[in-house]
Amino acid sequence: MTSHIKLQFAHPPARPGDKPDFSSLEIPQAGTLPVLAHDVAAQDCIDHANSLVRVLNDAGEAVGPWAEYLALEDPDALRSGLRDMMKSRIIDMRMMNAQRQGKMSFYIQGIGEEAVGCGFQRYLRKGDMNFPTYRQQGLLIAAGYPLEKLMGQFYSNSFDPLLGRQLPTLHSAREYGYFTVSGNLGTQYVHAVGWAMANALTGQDTIAIGWIGDGSTAANDFHTALLSASSYWPPVILNVVNNQWAISTYTGVARGHGRTYAARALGYGIPAIRVDGNDYLAVLAASKWATERVRQGHGAVLIEWYTYRVGAHSSSDDPSAYRPKDEAKAWPLGDPIERLKQHLILIDEWSEARHVQAESEILAEVIEVQKRVEAAGTMLDPQPIPGASLFKGVYADTPEHIRRQRQEMGV
Repeated sequence: MTSHIKLQFAHPPARPGDKPDFSSLEIPQAGTLPVLAHDVAAQDCIDHANSLVRVLNDAGEAVGPWAEYLALEDPDALRSGLRDMMKSRIIDMRMMNAQRQGKMSFYIQGIGEEAVGCGFQRYLRKGDMNFPTYRQQGLLIAAGYPLEKLMGQFYSNSFDPLLGRQLPTLHSAREYGYFTVSGNLGTQYVHAVGWAMANALTGQDTIAIGWIGDGSTAANDFHTALLSASSYWPPVILNVVNNQWAISTYTGVARGHGRTYAARALGYGIPAIRVDGNDYLAVLAASKWATERVRQGHGAVLIEWYTYRVGAHSSSDDPSAYRPKDEAKAWPLGDPIERLKQHLILIDEWSEARHVQAESEILAEVIEVQKRVEAAGTMLDPQPIPGASLFKGVYADTPEHIRRQRQEMGV
């Protein structure tokens, strides 16, 4: 007797040695979806959760209703956004090189995903709180976080606000609306919803923003957070950054046979949209819409940012072991920096010469800060932080057994 029961396993369309294949992706034309009402219900978001909000077309023109919605965006704001993304990429390149030189233990880069964090930050206010993953460093860069602190955290030296007590790239900056990053990413969603509920209960006028990768949607925390957000309608934006890979695991494993991650939220009664995450203007438009909706008291919303992780998952990963070497170049939604640059040149607000000059200026700034921070200690030139720092900022009232441990250490 032959059984007809069998399991199915998700496989990427191409593996190392194969030609990259994105032919199964459905990429709609830019400007085809309307702008939703802020009080839209989940059942009216089906098209937006299954398609893509796009603003920039292949020629670099801003088209459609979401472009009109962004009519107030001036060229200076777009140039500033371009510089934020360029700075984020240059920092990534410099820090990866430093890690390879043995100056730091670990690094996680966000190459290819710069538009998501750098664009989203533009619509946040003081007091709003992000619950980010390690790949949302662009939120800090766009918020003007001091580069000395940013880099000091990588090197775990005296410039590090956390005094070496966290892994590199797991930043924590309360005053910049950046909650401590957790290595276990799913937990950020639960914290974001809880923080938003507490804000609503205490009459605060600020919002929470949860961040998660596509792989972490398979964690229980994702569903727990969505159920709570659906039940209590707190002021929270739940972001899923779908960059196609969870370390070496293909995104199809976490998505299952569902069509999109955004559509998953509709089952909980939460409105959701899916956005071209490599289109800086689409990121701005969606961020503006979502923050306005939540601030107006219409409850939670989920955004799936559709993008591609160009680099390795971390400095400990080798993506050539599980995907085609040139897959990133074949990604059909292009590079976020090149697309915004093309748009600005098209509207006579940028040029190739200005771009080269800006790259040179940003690189010089990053190198100058990097030299100062490295002078305070690297793994090749250790300058240990005093042991007493281990005990600072942990407890308001130090427990007796911790106090004894400190005495035993003699610090």
